[in-house]
Amino acid sequence: MSDKTDTKAAPHHVAIIMDGNGRWAQQRGRPRLFGHHAGARRVRQIVEACPGQGVKYLTIFAFSTENWKRTQTEVAGLMSLFRRYIEREAKALIENGIRVRFIGDRIRLDDKLVAMMDELELLTAHNDLVHLTVALNYGGRDEVTRAAKRLAFEIEQGRLTHEDVDAETLSKFLDTHVLPDPDLVIRTSGEARISNFLLWQSAYSEYEFVDTLWPDFTATEFAKVLSSYGRRNRRFGAVTV
Repeated sequence: MSDKTDTKAAPHHVAIIMDGNGRWAQQRGRPRLFGHHAGARRVRQIVEACPGQGVKYLTIFAFSTENWKRTQTEVAGLMSLFRRYIEREAKALIENGIRVRFIGDRIRLDDKLVAMMDELELLTAHNDLVHLTVALNYGGRDEVTRAAKRLAFEIEQGRLTHEDVDAETLSKFLDTHVLPDPDLVIRTSGEARISNFLLWQSAYSEYEFVDTLWPDFTATEFAKVLSSYGRRNRRFGAVTV
């Protein structure tokens, strides 16, 4: 099968719940962090595949607000991995036209990591080949709650009234306010749940749940999922006559 997809039918924005790193490592008798490192390498391959598939926006779920419940060792290892990933990949991302954004609440993240995130966003700000958004300490409910607080503050300050509040207004206060909604959300590893990811934005997204664990999710399988998406009929609540 060809790794190319009809770009006219391709989703403009793909979001991925990258699940299965820990199980992938355990199947090989290795610690969970071994799987997370393998998963990080897979990210690069999928990002590189996006332009040829007609995907302009790619959003990946790297660390959720619920992931703090994991062991201290795993959380510390993941934070170290995020710093190392930025250090290792920054040059290639900048040179290859990838614009990077981070969404999520940064307050709980350490200062060094936040500074690296800020710098990478700044250095890639003029890139436009692929827009890569990394959800880090992100949760859909948390995002909507933070947006509602900001909206309430604007009303409190007299810059808005309650009559100004509608779906479009609230969307402007979300972390993703500069991004289009995802056309397709993919979850790897065989789990069929959305895990608090892009709850507002994915109201009309198509979903694809694949059995493959994230470190094994190749560019070829990515192309296959995108091809399947191209055969779907998206009606957005309307009826096709």
